[in-house]
Amino acid sequence: MPRLNIDGGCHCGKIRYEANVHTDNVIICHCTDCQAISGGPYRANVIVKAENFSLSGQPKTYLKTTGDSGIPRLLAFCPDCGSALYSTSVDTPERYNLRLGGVTQRAQLVPKAQGFCRSALPWAMDLRDIPQIPPSRA
Repeated sequence: MPRLNIDGGCHCGKIRYEANVHTDNVIICHCTDCQAISGGPYRANVIVKAENFSLSGQPKTYLKTTGDSGIPRLLAFCPDCGSALYSTSVDTPERYNLRLGGVTQRAQLVPKAQGFCRSALPWAMDLRDIPQIPPSRA
């Protein structure tokens, strides 16, 4: 499994992080919680072990009990700009689900799996026929 050093953070730059991730640990989540909290049709994440993750700055957290499992999760975001950063377990974080949008190297992190596809918006599963603005030039 290839590894990659990544960095990223929030939109305003107050929160920054570095991590070493396995590139096979990139997932898309279609659950309704991810849709609602991201404001989008799904959320893309890269999973990183706690020992391979370092954070600078103090994010604000929101405790969310996940719908299907009932497991409480901490959702972290920037207190200034509101950018979503990651989710993790409440007591002793063993891993972080970093939000792909904040990762500088996000173009190199291609999703390898999708979860909760039964909640997916039908059109979000295939965007090829939706016109691009400006039109694509092949």
